[in-house]
Amino acid sequence: METLESELTCPICLELFEDPLLLPCAHSLCFNCAHRILVSHCSTTKPLESISAFQCPTCRYVITLNHRGLEGLKRNVTLQNIIDRFQKASLSGPNSPTESRRLPAIVVKMEPRISCQFCEQDPPREAVKTCVTCEVSYCDRCLRATHPNKKPFTSHRLVEPVPDTHLRGLTCLEHENEKQTLENNLTNLVKRNSELENQMAKLIQICQQVEVNTAMHEAKLVEECDELVEIIRQRKQVIAVKIKESKVMKLRKLAQQIANCRQCLERSSALITQAEQSLKENDHARFLQSARSVAERVAMATASSQVLIPDVNLNEAFDNFALDFSREKKILEGLDYLTAPNPPSIRDELCTASHDTITVHWTSEDEFSVTSYELQYTIYTGQTTFISLYNSADSWMIVPNIKQNHYTVHGLQSGTRYIFFVKAINQAGSRNSEPARLKTNSQPFKLDPKTAHKKLRLSNDCLTMEKDESSLKKSHTPERFGGTGSYGAAGNVFIDSGCHYWEVLLGASTWYAIGVAYKSAAKNEWNGKNSSSWVFSRCNNNFMVRHDGKEMLVEASLQLRRLGVLLDYDNNSLSFHDAMNSQHIHTFEISFLLPVVPTFMIWNKSVMILSGLPVPDFVDGVASDLQEHQQQQMGLCRQESPYLTGMKTCH
Repeated sequence: METLESELTCPICLELFEDPLLLPCAHSLCFNCAHRILVSHCSTTKPLESISAFQCPTCRYVITLNHRGLEGLKRNVTLQNIIDRFQKASLSGPNSPTESRRLPAIVVKMEPRISCQFCEQDPPREAVKTCVTCEVSYCDRCLRATHPNKKPFTSHRLVEPVPDTHLRGLTCLEHENEKQTLENNLTNLVKRNSELENQMAKLIQICQQVEVNTAMHEAKLVEECDELVEIIRQRKQVIAVKIKESKVMKLRKLAQQIANCRQCLERSSALITQAEQSLKENDHARFLQSARSVAERVAMATASSQVLIPDVNLNEAFDNFALDFSREKKILEGLDYLTAPNPPSIRDELCTASHDTITVHWTSEDEFSVTSYELQYTIYTGQTTFISLYNSADSWMIVPNIKQNHYTVHGLQSGTRYIFFVKAINQAGSRNSEPARLKTNSQPFKLDPKTAHKKLRLSNDCLTMEKDESSLKKSHTPERFGGTGSYGAAGNVFIDSGCHYWEVLLGASTWYAIGVAYKSAAKNEWNGKNSSSWVFSRCNNNFMVRHDGKEMLVEASLQLRRLGVLLDYDNNSLSFHDAMNSQHIHTFEISFLLPVVPTFMIWNKSVMILSGLPVPDFVDGVASDLQEHQQQQMGLCRQESPYLTGMKTCH
């Protein structure tokens, strides 16, 4: 029975299991004990409802909770039945507490006579006490002589006489706890020493690796710098050759100009000498004869002086060889190890979405140092924190090697919130952007002609339905609305996840019922008359909501012309809104069990549906407030009573 009882004992409270939970690791735990574990993890910044996981106290397996918390775990009914039978057997069996008290506590076995070990007479007297501290048996006289009533003898442990063979056992019993403590401490110390030795070996190995890595990086640095120096040396040679070539070209031109100037100077000097000699001639006849020729030559030389004097280029500058290495110097001064790029930033205002795609845009301050980007995303239901989502790597989808600053993700669920973040990558590492919450638009749908009542006429685009008293010949099918007064039609889509918004243009209709229903909802009666449908309805000047045959009046404007419907399947709510005046009308809190389909009923005029719309800000705000209220209520109820099942017990 004791072995069985140990198997039925909770590892936390050490009592028999009470309302045991069956954990995914196959161990069990009291509901109250599991609740206390969650409470122990609470803080001012981490409320109870935000805790989504805890460890099994037996095997340390991480138990993940869904939005229902501990209520989402299964009860171990079999174990509870075994405990109930065990308790009944304990109360009625021979080992019950009453019977146990009747049994003798100790069975005494008669021992042989124990002699005093301190007596000098022969034979020694019979011992009356054994001192466990001294490990000696004494008679009455010897005991009074050796153990006076004062310290330190008052602390000696005296027991009934026992033989020497049993004395060791008594000593061990007296110091059993001390011995066990020492053994435990010694074991822990040995284990700690082993861990320290392993840690020290790892540190030594790391030190050695640091030395190797340092040498490797120093060699790499020298190699890279030598390459830079070699590049500079080669460029220096190339530029020096260009300067020398330019020098040779300039000097050649200048030499030619000097030669031309020297030739012109020689001619002019000769002409000047001849003219001076003519002027010195005293014979007039001879003067006239030579002067005329000289005058013509001087006149010709003066007239052609522009031709005779060469065009001397006195520009000695090398304007086409201006050297400015300031940019290169700054680059060289900034030489350092490559660092990971700064985190990119997702631009929410540039991101776009359809019902199954989201295009994400982002910017980066280090665009030129980024080799590529990586986009990661996952569904966000609001039931878990971003940190817990980030740590669960299996739930993330990854798009690697993106070269642009935008990307379009296809194949997403409609009406669903997602968390995105972008990772900028280069050879030095990577950094993540802040997470961005983006959502796809609602699921688009139309009216399904196969479901429309025979006295309803649908438009060609299946977006408008109108009451038509003329009976049309339509084949009757199980999915078609039928019966007197059930003038309805359903959408052509079943919704089992996400958050979806559509609007109904009511026009002049004053008698209608708009809502959702399970596929199993009856088609021959008004929607809302059964437990499988929920509607907002108007009958002339009265507005009401209806479910399971129960009606409740609600306030709405008689000028209501555009009805907004928000179905948040993931968070178990259906709400109705005055879309023109941005006003909330009513919200159903529903624990959805099956997919639902949008339904529409009219008894006069016509209505038109608009689907696939993004959720308006005023509607999204109401939904967020409701979700937060639900979580607070769930946490409050679980604190008050851990046995409450589900959120609906709070109301």
